[in-house]
Amino acid sequence: MPRFEPFRALRYAPDLVSQVTAPPYDVLSPSDRDALAKRHPDNIVHIDLPLESDGSTRYTMAAERLASWRSKGALTIDETPSLTVYRMKFLDSRGRSRSTTGVIGALEVVDENAGGVLPHERTTPKAKTDRLDLTRATVCNLSPVWGLSLGSGRTEGLAEPGEPMGSVDVDGVVHSFERISDPSRIARICSAISAHDVVIADGHHRYAISRTYRDEMRSNGSPIATAAELTMTYVAELVEEQLSVAAIHRLYEISDMKAFDSALREHFDMLDCPPVTSEITDWMDSNGCLVFLRPDHGPVALRPRVESFSGVRDLDGSRLEHALRNCNHEVRYQHGVEEVSGFMRSRSADAAVLIRPVTVEE
Repeated sequence: MPRFEPFRALRYAPDLVSQVTAPPYDVLSPSDRDALAKRHPDNIVHIDLPLESDGSTRYTMAAERLASWRSKGALTIDETPSLTVYRMKFLDSRGRSRSTTGVIGALEVVDENAGGVLPHERTTPKAKTDRLDLTRATVCNLSPVWGLSLGSGRTEGLAEPGEPMGSVDVDGVVHSFERISDPSRIARICSAISAHDVVIADGHHRYAISRTYRDEMRSNGSPIATAAELTMTYVAELVEEQLSVAAIHRLYEISDMKAFDSALREHFDMLDCPPVTSEITDWMDSNGCLVFLRPDHGPVALRPRVESFSGVRDLDGSRLEHALRNCNHEVRYQHGVEEVSGFMRSRSADAAVLIRPVTVEE
């Protein structure tokens, strides 16, 4: 089972949180990044997403900026190792009030296929190189891996509030943070998480580069080799009430649309489909369908033919991979029905398929 430990966190002052925090680097468009950078000179995007225009020095510049923030007190380090309770409150896609609570600590970096920490995504070399170069330069974990604990009772163990460290409302989600410094409470939380496997829900690239970085520090005999055995991770409980799972839709670049269309028709029944609105995923759930979109074409429902997917995992993503395995195409991944519709209106992709979200059980 993986170790989970407290660490001495670098923190912004609570009254600065709303101006200096940012979403994960890999969901930010250039315009998003620009707006956040202009919000405050110490916004984390200046370090976590350094500009490409800075060339080979972009990571060095990020490290120098981080050092200057620490020097002037924009970031301060905890006096003792701590954990951070992270709470989110929001309305889900069906308008229901939801909340989720997890804890940020340092999770053990284990070898691939060693067990204890379980991945579910493939990673790409470009993203891994970027995060590795940034980690080498800054000697920091700048954003957390998101893990899901396969144990139970984690949420109850985090119910008691900690020391408030700030909050921010972003797009209708209220994020709040609390520091836990009490050694006995830290020990209870860490023991509970370390007793079970952790599934990586997001941050596979961060975890993959943490493994590479750990190996480099080991081989170099670095004085931080022990610290590099762990990486910053947010851990929540893998239960229905703690998760609101959204679909990750598919955007396609297609060299032969006729062959692509033929492959879909071979494996799916093509049916009439209502207009694509924010409620379309409810309709898809009720009718057992995916939805095929193209610029200047009406939506088409795709109902999987059972006989076409014998031996294929019962997931929309797996069905699409199977159906399109012999087609020459490139695929990208996108949250949000409206966002996908925007790509179709702007002709920023040749086609898209809306899929249904996986369940917690799946």
